[in-house]
Amino acid sequence: MKIINVCIGSACHLKGAYNVVNQLQKVIEEKGLIDDVVVKAAFCLGECTKAVSVKIDDGPIISVDDNKVDEFFDEYIAGRL
Repeated sequence: MKIINVCIGSACHLKGAYNVVNQLQKVIEEKGLIDDVVVKAAFCLGECTKAVSVKIDDGPIISVDDNKVDEFFDEYIAGRL
């Protein structure tokens, strides 16, 4: 199971963190991966300049634009399942 932590701290919130969370949940549901991927909200991941900050499992912090969630999912998640 993959765990995606999305920062919802101040900087990330202003850059669209809730849109990222909602879009990730939608993609996961559409692809039938509800049992394979979990999206969690996290308070400050410590990379405010990368807002919206996302961390997959124990990996590095990745900057995700709320307009490119599908591309992020395909690149960083889909290939690892």
